[in-house]
Amino acid sequence: MSCVFTLKQKGLKLTPQRRLIAEAIHDIPNHLSAEEIIAYVQEKMPGVNKSTVYRTLELLEGAGCVYRSRMDDGFVYHHAEEGHHHHLVCRNCGNTVDCDEDLLVSAEQAVADRYGFQVDLKHVVISGVCGGCARGT
Repeated sequence: MSCVFTLKQKGLKLTPQRRLIAEAIHDIPNHLSAEEIIAYVQEKMPGVNKSTVYRTLELLEGAGCVYRSRMDDGFVYHHAEEGHHHHLVCRNCGNTVDCDEDLLVSAEQAVADRYGFQVDLKHVVISGVCGGCARGT
């Protein structure tokens, strides 16, 4: 479901700024930081305030259009239509490996069984050391 449809369905206005921010997240194939989204938006629409971008990202996340994940000391955003997946990030070289959603299914179930808590593991970033760095290559 597109962000445009989702926002309209929830009775939210689709301003030109919101459309441009959703477009950036949808059209750019990478996971983007807020700063990258701000730069994209300000290039196409000078004068858009950073706070507008941050508020819109919160709105889009709340509407289920985007996912936000903690990566290093900040957050990255990606379009919800990309589906759920996880990342393994090497803290030595920065290499990132995308993993399938089912990687953490057993962890979700273990937490539910043990604590009765339903965890939300839709987009998890796991840091560690990649095989190349571990071997010293």
